[in-house]
Amino acid sequence: MVIARRFTISGRVQGVGFRMYVQDHAGVEGVHGYVRNLPDGRVEVVVEGDDESVVRVERALRRGPPSARIEHVQVEAVAPSGRAIGFTIR
Repeated sequence: MVIARRFTISGRVQGVGFRMYVQDHAGVEGVHGYVRNLPDGRVEVVVEGDDESVVRVERALRRGPPSARIEHVQVEAVAPSGRAIGFTIR
């Protein structure tokens, strides 16, 4: 079953390779979506794929790369788009 989640991550997540880290994990899991920096210093990640893959990406988001400091992860269920568009950095 395909699900989609929108994650908003706060802490030290910009300027530490977080977006590349997310893109690498998304590629391994074969999920679709995007990651982008937000003007307020947070990072937004939208992930769409099978349930298990999305859960594994969420675990990676909660860890982050070694130079990041994750303070809070907000999770929101969103409707899957159904489009296989790859995973991009915006």
